[in-house]
Amino acid sequence: MVQFNSTFRRLATLFLRALSVPHLSNAAAAASNGPRVLILGGGVSGVIAARTLHQSGIDNFVIVEARDELGGRMMTTTFGGKTIEQGANWIQGTQTGKGPANPIFTLAKKHNVSTQLNDWSGSVTTFDTTGAVDWLDVFDASGDDFDDMTVAAGARVDQNLVDLSARTGYSLIKAKPKTDQERAAEYYQYDWEYAQTPEESSLIASAWGNNFTYNTDQGGFSEDNLMSIDQRGFKALIQLEAQDFLTPSQIQLNSVVKNITYSKSGVTVTLTNGKTLTGDYALCTFSLGVLQNDDVKFQPELPDFKQEAIQSMVMGTFTKIFLKFPKKFWFDTEMGIFADSTRGRYPVWQSLDHPNFFPGSGILFVTVTGDFSIRIEALSDQKVQAEVMEVVRMMYPNITVPEPSEFFFPRWHTNTLFRGSYSNWPPALSSQHIDNLRANVGRLYFSGEATSRKYFGFLQGAYFEGQTAANNILACIKGPTCANLEHFTQINNVLPYENN
Repeated sequence: MVQFNSTFRRLATLFLRALSVPHLSNAAAAASNGPRVLILGGGVSGVIAARTLHQSGIDNFVIVEARDELGGRMMTTTFGGKTIEQGANWIQGTQTGKGPANPIFTLAKKHNVSTQLNDWSGSVTTFDTTGAVDWLDVFDASGDDFDDMTVAAGARVDQNLVDLSARTGYSLIKAKPKTDQERAAEYYQYDWEYAQTPEESSLIASAWGNNFTYNTDQGGFSEDNLMSIDQRGFKALIQLEAQDFLTPSQIQLNSVVKNITYSKSGVTVTLTNGKTLTGDYALCTFSLGVLQNDDVKFQPELPDFKQEAIQSMVMGTFTKIFLKFPKKFWFDTEMGIFADSTRGRYPVWQSLDHPNFFPGSGILFVTVTGDFSIRIEALSDQKVQAEVMEVVRMMYPNITVPEPSEFFFPRWHTNTLFRGSYSNWPPALSSQHIDNLRANVGRLYFSGEATSRKYFGFLQGAYFEGQTAANNILACIKGPTCANLEHFTQINNVLPYENN
């Protein structure tokens, strides 16, 4: 009996020690689990890259995030008693039958994120400077023009023709908006999606961006747009996914990167607080806008091919302006379009005080994009509110419209952590530029929605690119050799210019 008790006590002690090992030596266990990887940025691309490493047995990584939470540009705020989305708001394209599923849709289902179908084309009220005016025929015709333009773009690809601007593409199908209503309808179909004008955008890439997401005949997911109404925020889908596999030691929040030193043997990151982090590999998921504005310094300077690619792509700005009123007085549809003589002047409106969203909330918001977004960021909130209310009163000239009790809009362009909302492909940008944008330099890799050919500007682009970049790093970690990703030192014209 005494011998049994002694043996039992020894076994119990060993068992308790075994239980304690993972909690006492997480850092040591991680350090022994392959080379160290620094993941710079905790948005969709960074979290999915981390998950990909974890699923392959590599847990010696740390996500370095500048903000106090994961989620990147999936940012929320409390407004009018509701959680509203400052940035990403929609799952664009879901799934058709047993066809390919948008991975953002899959994550939303997995984590029970509340969404609602948002009818962008069938629940619309139209306005101009005289008030509510029915010009839905113009609106519908504009939708047909956009579809025809994407077909024309596809024909150019099939014929191996050079890229053009989307404006040229519109013109070639005889779509030349001349009235305020026609320009507002075109804005709704085009600028509201790409955050830039047709003049500033690639014809071919515009078609890609549409077809690979919405057109099932081209490999797209579906025509649906699901709007997040989850009061945990849209970010919940990536934060909850991160909770499934991350430990606290693998996340470093409130850490702003100042400098990145890279080589063929490793990467050193210096934070603004002076702390340094070292890794065998690093993945940079910063927004294109941050890279373009030199908010982070690289040592040595990034090679010419990489800098050319960074500066050739464009970072668009998409700004939602929120107003809270004592009670609803506006349209009963989901969407409203305002036609002004100035193209892009507070044109796209959405009611959150709607049975499908937040009924009784008294919340309405309007979206502006591109240069207009940049313009209003330089103004005071009071000035922007006055401009917005001038438009509201033009939309409703026959009622006394009160001032909003709350007013808010984010300043994405001047936010040094983002410098814009999402990327856009300008006219005549070469596919080789995208190869160069995603190419590694030494052991420093790059990913994000901007490096995606098919899904630039979309959350699914960030997802797939994070997955791909992590697999490229894994190939180096596990393979016998580590080849550089394809890049092009110089990108030449299809045909040289003639000198005479």
